[in-house]
Amino acid sequence: MTNPNNNHETPPGSRPTGPSDTAKSTPPTVEQAWAGPVAGLARLVDGLRRDLDPLTPVPDRVEELAALLAGLAETVASIASRKHAGPAPTWLLAPTDEVETAGLLDGLAGWMAVVYLRYPDAATGLPDCWCWHPDVVEELVWLMHAWSAAYQGPAASVALAGDWHDRQRPGVVRRIRQSAGSCSRENHQTRPGRPPLPTGAPTVAAVAELSVIAGWWGVGRDQAAPEPANPDVTDGDRS
Repeated sequence: MTNPNNNHETPPGSRPTGPSDTAKSTPPTVEQAWAGPVAGLARLVDGLRRDLDPLTPVPDRVEELAALLAGLAETVASIASRKHAGPAPTWLLAPTDEVETAGLLDGLAGWMAVVYLRYPDAATGLPDCWCWHPDVVEELVWLMHAWSAAYQGPAASVALAGDWHDRQRPGVVRRIRQSAGSCSRENHQTRPGRPPLPTGAPTVAAVAELSVIAGWWGVGRDQAAPEPANPDVTDGDRS
């Protein structure tokens, strides 16, 4: 008997469908089963990477600070040891002994050949009459001994060598160029119509009036200073 509520007839040889057929699904593959956990693990790793990224420069920064600390320690040690350095000899107050002055000049010339003149700015700024200029010799003598203290002395250090290169050597080169860089041997030779260069001991001006200045500064410095005497007045007239 045909069900009057069923408008469709089941074709012969076919199986009628039911609720159990619609609920049935294809089982997931292995890749699909692991997709969720793997994605979660990837998110976890990415989060850890973001947390650790700010810490990446830390080892380099630690090494930088360690190097800075070592440099500061060396600088402090070199400064503390300077008080034990010996005094530098002086050309201006060298003993009045030809043997000693000759030895000082010979040693200086040897050092200049192997060290000082290796620097192009020093070589171009040194006149060929350098040894006729006591101030130039004085500069070179102390610079030579500063180099020796930085490289060979008991307190030799990288810090002292750096100071020699950065400050001491350039300063001497600059002063020599300013005071005698344009001079030459010919300037020290007597020529007709040209006054000779002053090479003797310098004269200190106003020596005769030093006692006047000493008295004013000693007891009356709050008052006006005494006026200088007329330069045409001799010491005998002044007294």
